[in-house]
Amino acid sequence: MLLEELREKARAFLRSRYLLPFLSLIIVAVILIGSVFRLQIVHGSEYMDNFTLKAQKELRLSGARGNIYDRNGVLLAYNELAYSVTITDTIESGNGKNEQLNSIIINMIRMIEKNGDEVLSDFGIYLDEGDNYCFSLSGSQHLRFLADIYGRAKTDDLLYAERSANPDEVMEYLCSSKKFGIGSYAHDENDRTGTFFPMMGYSKAELLKIAIVRYQLSLNSFQKYIATTVAADVSDQTVAVIMENSDSLQGVNIVEDTVRRYNDPVYFSQVLGYTGRISPEEFESYSALSDNYDNTDYVGKTGIEQSMEQELQGKKGSETVYVDNLGRIIESVNVTLPMAGNDIYLTLDADMQIAMYKILEQKIAGILLKHIVNEKEIEQEGRNPKIPIYDVYNAMYSNNVIDIARMGGPYAGETERAVYAAFEAKLNEALARIREEMLSGNTPYERLPREMQDYESFIVNMLLSENYGVLVSGAIDTTDKTYMDFRVEETISIREFLLYCISQQWVDPDKLNLDSQYADSDEIYRALVEYVVSRLQSNTEFNKKMFKYMLLQDRINGRQTCLVLWEQDAVQMDADRVKALKAGSISAYDFTVDLIKKLYLTPAQLGLEPCSGSVVVTDPNTAEVLALVSYPGYDNNRLANRADSAYLARLTADHSKPLWNNATQQRTAPGSTFKMAMSIAGIEEGVINLNSTIQCTGYFNKLKDIVHQCWIASQGGAHGNLNVEGAIANSCNCFFYEVGYRLANDGTSYNDPVGIDKIRTYADLFGLGSRTGVEIAESEPQISDRYPVPSAIGQGTHNFTTVGLARYVSAIANRGTVYELSLIREIRNSADASEYYYTPKKRNYVALDDSVWNTIHKGMRRVVEDKRYFNIEGLNAAGKTGTAQEAKNKPSHALFVGFAPLDAPKVAIAVRIANGYSSDFAAQVACECLHYYFIPEDADTLLTGEASDATAVSGGD
Repeated sequence: MLLEELREKARAFLRSRYLLPFLSLIIVAVILIGSVFRLQIVHGSEYMDNFTLKAQKELRLSGARGNIYDRNGVLLAYNELAYSVTITDTIESGNGKNEQLNSIIINMIRMIEKNGDEVLSDFGIYLDEGDNYCFSLSGSQHLRFLADIYGRAKTDDLLYAERSANPDEVMEYLCSSKKFGIGSYAHDENDRTGTFFPMMGYSKAELLKIAIVRYQLSLNSFQKYIATTVAADVSDQTVAVIMENSDSLQGVNIVEDTVRRYNDPVYFSQVLGYTGRISPEEFESYSALSDNYDNTDYVGKTGIEQSMEQELQGKKGSETVYVDNLGRIIESVNVTLPMAGNDIYLTLDADMQIAMYKILEQKIAGILLKHIVNEKEIEQEGRNPKIPIYDVYNAMYSNNVIDIARMGGPYAGETERAVYAAFEAKLNEALARIREEMLSGNTPYERLPREMQDYESFIVNMLLSENYGVLVSGAIDTTDKTYMDFRVEETISIREFLLYCISQQWVDPDKLNLDSQYADSDEIYRALVEYVVSRLQSNTEFNKKMFKYMLLQDRINGRQTCLVLWEQDAVQMDADRVKALKAGSISAYDFTVDLIKKLYLTPAQLGLEPCSGSVVVTDPNTAEVLALVSYPGYDNNRLANRADSAYLARLTADHSKPLWNNATQQRTAPGSTFKMAMSIAGIEEGVINLNSTIQCTGYFNKLKDIVHQCWIASQGGAHGNLNVEGAIANSCNCFFYEVGYRLANDGTSYNDPVGIDKIRTYADLFGLGSRTGVEIAESEPQISDRYPVPSAIGQGTHNFTTVGLARYVSAIANRGTVYELSLIREIRNSADASEYYYTPKKRNYVALDDSVWNTIHKGMRRVVEDKRYFNIEGLNAAGKTGTAQEAKNKPSHALFVGFAPLDAPKVAIAVRIANGYSSDFAAQVACECLHYYFIPEDADTLLTGEASDATAVSGGD
């Protein structure tokens, strides 16, 4: 068809009366030869026609990633067909390449965003709410990012200027003519290349987006015509506009693709993790194991997605393609179909996981409500602090419930505008005070008002951060007297401190944009002050501090804060309550408390203590993990596929730490939940027996200069004589202090190392000395290495995860078998054939006489019998509470371990509420979780969707 069309055109041309006959014959010959030449190329000739064909390429086809299911076949993670926008670098090298390619990229980006879609932002830099470039990575990942940017094979090869570069400097480098030439170009008749003005002509957001696309393209620079995905899961409108403008978008294509989706993400995010674009380090690592990976692949980044990556990743296929000079595929041959990855079936029960997450959230909200008081500030003492309502108002600003930037925008409501005006006035006042103090003040830090102390601490930490790098942390001598005088002793002013830093060359003057490289110390300091003030102006975290003091100084109030929340539609609200708040018939305090009660405003959003917790439920007979709950969760859909760097940075900064898996990564002391292990240690070492009694007077004073107290002494009481069962039931500290003391007796005297060695031996017997085996990131446990007396009650330097405590109590429940825990129940291939099925793996066995196990179980049974909420028909549980003290001015951590039924355990459970005040609250969560498991028909009464009652019914630990 094409050949015939060309011939007809040639005949028409020949009939032209303006051309000589012999020229016509030449044209015909050229056209005919060209037509034949093109056909030869398409069928594999090595010759090339510059007008129709650029190259023959071998492409690898990705197999679909496997799905993830719960134990009952409930779909948790899967792939969905979608359209993606890709770009291929088809621009020939030369002086005009950067200008042409960048123009294509920005036009493409604007088309994508005009239709409400987003370009991928998986990059080591993001733009914060204050329009500042910030690093999104830290530590070794940050250094690897810099090495990739500057073309260094290893991070050790980075030059000092590269290693210490802040985000602005990295962006300047990426936009420079040495790299991607992003900016504006001015041309005249005699200057075809044009004059380049770096970073001009685009907004900061556009500069970053262009840089991200260029960076991703550069990763494929050694594979010409390999496409880079720019936007995933785009709308039909974006597909249409890209295709309509294909002539002006050279190298840009629409492709059918798959995107990773997660159901009920908030409940499973820390377990499942998410996928993302493969990093150079990951590509190197996976390529060493298999040839199944390309540097454009998406791989698991965290959770099961990461740990089971090679099972989930599909097997590559291949095809030979022919592309034209615009990078468009015109033919494909030799296709080998890819294979889908394996499906993973978890041990988790999805319904149980969701229910227990909700039970935990309800209780944490109840604890918050119990401790919120209608006050501005309170002088806090002890481990039972109250939460002033003004801390709640401030948390709405400081933890991003309220969008501060929106208040200054065109769509702000009446209250938003009033609050923002107050904010601007406060910010200008604060910056003026800071400039004055830094230039002419000399007030020692300790004599400053608390507000100014807050500001100055922030300034120094800001200058030290990787986002600024003005104070060179690697050069600072932290033992230096002047450094200690400011940072520790607080006896000198910030001016004295920073001038000293300049004199010691701890300040990098290149970051300050000085007019002269030969500036003296005073000039550097004045430039530093102006740098600080200008950066604070747009620093989001510093701006948030304004609201704390605006509230305390009555420049804004709680009512305004609640109305801003309403104007921004930040949380669900009842219309009648809003109307009453506006009318003044209910107070801001009552309005806010009601929001928390109804979980319209959650503990996770506020980030006040307590705001996190975990629940782990196992089958003690098989070691399968039935629920592994970490509160709070996050939306892993926003991190998969398009990799929203700003969202990731926001999660990282969130006070409730949603990225942290509280079930497997958070470690605290176990508190009194450790007392069963110590009972067994005492019996097996012969320092006590089942009938031994130890007297509790409320105090233990056998150690020189140290008196340890039993919890009951704070109530003016003592336990008297107790045996093992009674000591567990009453959680008597004095009994276990004595056991720890006796374990440390070397035959002649008290010896710390002797006692610690014995404690470590028995803790390790119950699996507390190693990770549990779950197939996701897990912190290494720490058995106490000093102080056997406090260590015997679960204090000392013990640090265990919730999942570690779940394995420990599982072994107690099943009478001595310590298993390796697992989250993987089955692996099935793409043909739905089973490749793996879980079988329990024993770690070790703790051999004890049945009488010992009976005594331990009876003691634990008595613990729950004393708690009336456990008095539920069909719930014959046993357990032990624990209170872990971490800081004198913070609430203690609340813990509970247990199992049910007593005689033939089916499930074991461990609960921790970080800074949860009372262990009784953790016990209440465990009770409700067990209630749900054994009596699921009561789910509606348990899952109310509101904060649950948080009344501690016992004073023990």
